Order: sequence, then structure tokens, then C-alpha cells
Amino acid sequence: MSGPVLPRRGFLAAAAGLAAALTLAACGGETAAPGGSAAPTGSAAATSGAAQSWTFTDDRGKKIEQPKTPSRIVAQVGAAAALWDFGVRPVAVFGPHKLKDGSKDPQVGNVDITKVQGLGNVWDEFNVEQYIALQPDLLVSSMYIKGTLWYVPEKSKDTIEQVAPTAGVMLTGRSATQVIGKYEELAKTLGADMQGVPEAKARMEAATKELAQFKNLKILMMSGGPDAMWVVNPPEYPDIVHLMDAGLDVVKPAKVDEGGFFQTLSWENADEYDADVILYDTRTQSLKPEEMLKKPTFAKLPAVKAGQLYPWNAEAPYSYQGYAAFLEGLVANLKKAKELP
Repeated sequence: MSGPVLPRRGFLAAAAGLAAALTLAACGGETAAPGGSAAPTGSAAATSGAAQSWTFTDDRGKKIEQPKTPSRIVAQVGAAAALWDFGVRPVAVFGPHKLKDGSKDPQVGNVDITKVQGLGNVWDEFNVEQYIALQPDLLVSSMYIKGTLWYVPEKSKDTIEQVAPTAGVMLTGRSATQVIGKYEELAKTLGADMQGVPEAKARMEAATKELAQFKNLKILMMSGGPDAMWVVNPPEYPDIVHLMDAGLDVVKPAKVDEGGFFQTLSWENADEYDADVILYDTRTQSLKPEEMLKKPTFAKLPAVKAGQLYPWNAEAPYSYQGYAAFLEGLVANLKKAKELP
């Protein structure tokens, strides 16, 4: 989210018809060879479990049944990042995963993009022919609207869903803990080894407990574009729901745009809400701090003048590893902040 994208997760474009704003660095036609089998290392899916039938009920209420555990998995980048941290290795990804310089987009998390095939890097891009050639067993994607798989183009949705079963994990209206739990459930059915998961879960829980000490800070979470800033609506975002459940006081806009995900303000009205701390969207399509500081009203905000402008990783993977790192960084920054007059 140059326009907002659903923080953690590109959605603002879909909600507000800002699909063009989601055009991140275009790297069309990338065809990195898949890194062999998608089955997790040491997983039951790769051994005797592969001969057993497999079932999973996704967040559409759809029960997916297969004669054997899927091993050739294709995933939207957010889903791929979550599954990767649990030990699942997709053969391909779609959605923002490669920047203009060829380096990895932060949205793809720990996924090794040299070992997966890229089927699309920008909004509305999905190479159906390559997808079919991969002979996938399962496609996994997050959902911001129930029933709509994120980054699966409407124009080719029917064809894509005929190739292999699809699984959707709902983000909107849930806490990060719930979303992570759903990805954990899916990963376990796929035979993931869960290596490092207990330690990461303990780190996430510890960092979450630390957030309560900052309950007196008023926090504004936003994303910036060339002509507008977007104040996010907390209940719609799993990561912000998690922060508020942990005790943080996050600004909720008085009114929101159609779709309910954010309120659009002109930069001249950037002082609409008081805040001690501002957390800004760090994704590549959002303005950098030095660009936002060129907006006079924004630059004069007390939180900005106090240096209490900190990054918000709006695309942290929905895994314990992803959230442990996100929350630890946030705690470190908030420890530097103070209430403002």
C-alpha cells in the first residue's frame, strides 16, 4: 500500500480500486528454476505419509481432500513466507518477490527466490501456462475478502482453480496469532518439520508481553503516497489487532473510506490526529521518511519533530519467526519514545 497496499498486505488497492498503486518493481518473465521437490525436508509428506490421504479445511469453509499429501505447492508470497518458516518449500510463488535490482522483496520473507519459480511479480500478473507446466498439487493464498484469493487475477481465476485445489487463509478481522495458527495447522498437515518453531514462538510471546509497558503512548499507523497519506483502521489488520490486544493504544480514524481499511487524508491534513509515535509502512511502494518529511504539515507533527517516527513492517510473515523479529524491533523502538505534551 505509490498508493497503499493492505499493510501486511497489499489490500488497499483492491479495497479502493488502486490496483495500479500495487505495481511494485516489475520483473516480468523471471523463470528461476524450482529447487526440486516442494516436500519439506524430513517431512512425512516426503516419506510414508505421502501414501496417505490428505484433508484440510480452509477459511472459506472448504474441505480439500487429496489422495496423498501435496508436495508441489504454489503460494502467494505472503503465504509462501509463512509456510517457509514452518518448513514447507513451495516450488513457485506469485506476488511481489523481486525488486528492480533483482534482490528479494521483503514481502517474501525467508523464501530463497533462487530456488522457486516466479509466476508473477506485480498485481494482476500470473503466468498460467507456467503454473500448469509445474503440475502443482495445491495453491495457497491469503485472503482479505472471504473467498477472494490474494493476487490470483480475476481474469484467470477459473482456469487456475481447475488446475489444482486451492486453500485460502483469512486475514481480515483476525489477530496475527489466529492467522499464524492457521498457517501452522496447514504446515503440519503438509508434513513440515517445524524446526525452530518452539524457540520463535517463545520469542514472540516474550516480545508481546513487553508491549504492555507502552500503553500510555498514542500510536498512529500510516502509509504514505505522493499525494495522500493513509491512516489505517486497526480492526482490519491482524498485526494491529495483535498489538492492541497486547495493550498498545493505536489511533482509530473517525471515518474510513469505502472498504473500511483506512482513511485517506491530504498531506495538508496530516495533523488530523494527535500521536506520540508514528509507525510508517516500510514497503517499497510507500514513501520513505525523507520523502514524507518534504510534506510541511507532516514534518511539523510533534512525533516527527521528536524523532518518534519508526518503521512498521506491514508485511511481516505470518509465522512465529516473522512476528518475533517484527515485535522485538518494535519494542526496541518504543523504548526510545516518550509521551508528548
